[in-house]
Amino acid sequence: MFKNILVPTDGSELSEETARQAVTFAKHIGARITAYHAKPNIAAAYFYGEDKKAASSSLEQIDEQIEKEVQKNLGFVEGLCGAAGVPCDLLSTSSNSPYEAIVDAATQSGADLIFMASHGRKGIRAKILGSETLRTLTHSTIPVLVYSYGEREPSSA
Repeated sequence: MFKNILVPTDGSELSEETARQAVTFAKHIGARITAYHAKPNIAAAYFYGEDKKAASSSLEQIDEQIEKEVQKNLGFVEGLCGAAGVPCDLLSTSSNSPYEAIVDAATQSGADLIFMASHGRKGIRAKILGSETLRTLTHSTIPVLVYSYGEREPSSA
């Protein structure tokens, strides 16, 4: 059976509900969780052009904000694991390709299962399989368990 489950999170309600279900599953089978968050790469030139001083200062602020969000999201999963008595590791990397980052993180962490939401943040894709989930499914050699909510709303924390 599975021993190390990678749980990608983006901080959305949907990924939080998926994390809840992943922790329940891990507890049931005696596995550990590796909570994962893919941070976006931010290029200063992309946002600010030639003003390197302003770009550097603003880029640092953006990086700090992103890091706070990452820690909050990973901390949420860590809290679920702690409450359930499930061992948990935290991992984040920078990437502009979330599905590649997820597959790489699964390999890097020694995960033998990726447990992820059927789609990410709410929007037009809410009723179909999300593009990052689909890409992860098609590019991963590690099994992927896709958690779908159907018509019910995620439970509140």
